[in-house]
Amino acid sequence: MTTASGAAATDSSDLDTERLRRWRLVLGGEAEGSCGALGGRDQRMDNALDALYAAANSKAAPRGRPDTRGQRSAGLQASAPNVARWLGDIREFFPTSVVQVMQRDAVDRLNLRQLLLEPELLSAVEPDIHLVGTLLSLNRLMPDETKQTARQIVRTVVEDLERQLAQGFRAAVTGALNRAARTNRPQPRDIDWNRTIRANLKHYQPAYRTIVPERLIGYARAAKTVKRDVVLAIDQSGSMAASVVYASLFGAVLASMKTLKTSLVAFDTEVVDLTPVLTDPVDVLFGTQLGGGTDINKAIAYCQSLITKPTDSIFILISDLYEGGIRDEMLRRMAEMTAAGVQCITLLALSDEGAPAFDQRNAAALAELGVPAFACTPDRFGPLMAAAIERRDLGPYTAVG
Repeated sequence: MTTASGAAATDSSDLDTERLRRWRLVLGGEAEGSCGALGGRDQRMDNALDALYAAANSKAAPRGRPDTRGQRSAGLQASAPNVARWLGDIREFFPTSVVQVMQRDAVDRLNLRQLLLEPELLSAVEPDIHLVGTLLSLNRLMPDETKQTARQIVRTVVEDLERQLAQGFRAAVTGALNRAARTNRPQPRDIDWNRTIRANLKHYQPAYRTIVPERLIGYARAAKTVKRDVVLAIDQSGSMAASVVYASLFGAVLASMKTLKTSLVAFDTEVVDLTPVLTDPVDVLFGTQLGGGTDINKAIAYCQSLITKPTDSIFILISDLYEGGIRDEMLRRMAEMTAAGVQCITLLALSDEGAPAFDQRNAAALAELGVPAFACTPDRFGPLMAAAIERRDLGPYTAVG
């Protein structure tokens, strides 16, 4: 018969064993003496960790399985079969979020970019936005047979992001356009009765038990006319990879809305207008070239030429503001657009990554011109666009990072 104290002792022993197992996986072979040996699936999991983190942390370590001294010493080696096998292993052992982190570490730590040019390897990779950025940076180097696989991976990620973000983003922008189109002289079928009643509660007539509205609130019937021009300018420097992906997705959503005229421009030291392919964010992404220098001034000059209705235009510059062109001209052009009535916004990043690195001097100079500069996560881009459409105050420049 098992006593309560015996059961408690067994539970405590199981917890200690599990705790030691986890520490052994974290610390590697050198902890085997104090944490115990691994077997079966745990040993395979440990080998997968060794293959990445041991090789990355010790260039002198021999490749292969952990050696007899218990040091982490495995490696992926520069061979597609080894990497493909390792990719399969980590997908078996770890959840998707962990797999994506390990893939990113493998590319960064072991310089596996060249292997991503092989279609057999790409088909084994777990798609995520960071992988998309890497593939886009390799775009010009890819052989034709690899590009098709790369496009499929990019499309998978973009469609997943679209499912997560597009509906809420579209609703925020549509709502803002409707609010911006309100009128105090609506046609009967266009009256917003809820807002009209709230605005006229003080005119309630007790004798008649009703409200006699002094003014009506409704929507202007101009749904098929363009209400705002939106120009997105995206910095293609390597650090902006995630921002490029999200901006391309949101640009495609904006382009599908008939009440907006949307242009999308990508730039490094040259400027390319991607508006003709804006309906497909994958085509937009493969039209970019991540990396290289930055000439923000040249990009702004081109975007100025696209703006024909300043007071109905929104210009969004997505850049870390590290200017390789003529800084004074960049600031002058932004001042000119703002003075003309263009709603100008600078996004230092449009990504999930948090505080970005950016040129604080240029961000502060833009803030003095009335151009706010801040980072924005993808879920907040819809409310940001809504505020810009309604010309609400976006707040002062906030130093980020």
